[in-house]
Amino acid sequence: MLQTDPFAVEGVLRNVGVPVPDAIQECSGIQLYGRCVKSLVFSTDIAIIRNTDADAVLAVYPFTCQPAITQALISSAEMPVLTGVGGAVTTGQRAIDLAVHSDMQGVAGVVVNASTDPATIARMAERVDVPIVVTVTTLDGMAYDQIAAGARIVNVAAAKDTPRVVEDVRRAFPSMPIMASGGKSDESIRATIQAGANAVSWTPPTLQELERRIMDRHRQKNDLTFFAA
Repeated sequence: MLQTDPFAVEGVLRNVGVPVPDAIQECSGIQLYGRCVKSLVFSTDIAIIRNTDADAVLAVYPFTCQPAITQALISSAEMPVLTGVGGAVTTGQRAIDLAVHSDMQGVAGVVVNASTDPATIARMAERVDVPIVVTVTTLDGMAYDQIAAGARIVNVAAAKDTPRVVEDVRRAFPSMPIMASGGKSDESIRATIQAGANAVSWTPPTLQELERRIMDRHRQKNDLTFFAA
């Protein structure tokens, strides 16, 4: 009988400890340098990144982009890395310089946030080869200008309003690749996909949360009174 599903080969100690939700596989994906990206893990934690089965890393953090962090992520991840380079703190020429540096380091995309000046995006697009991803919270005039300036992927991050904003972007830009936050439940992920998202970003539990779960299981296993009833 012909094997249609991929063969699974896992190690005893090294396996997928932080799997992304299965519902994400229902989206169409974004073809990024020959790889189909459906799931992006929203994290800069190398331990999480090394133990997840996400297709790519969305490395956006609330500080100025640091090339040393970018290099560590690229060196550690076994999937494409998209890194934040511009936002409310990092603007103008510095954001452009960081985008160029990140491009040279080997990222698969550079991310700018909703406050980034369209003029900065236009100048950035002249300097980098990797796609510029613009994060939007609503489809307003600023978002239109950012897309026109050279953003090639839209990342929707609008909390509970994400499906609605995704639908607005999809209606206005039928051919634009869209990635979006999917929330914590399969229902919210599917709502984002059905609205038109091609890829979904997922925030994993923290290492502290995972460690707590493991310790709780160990305590229950070693507590004889847990089994007495």
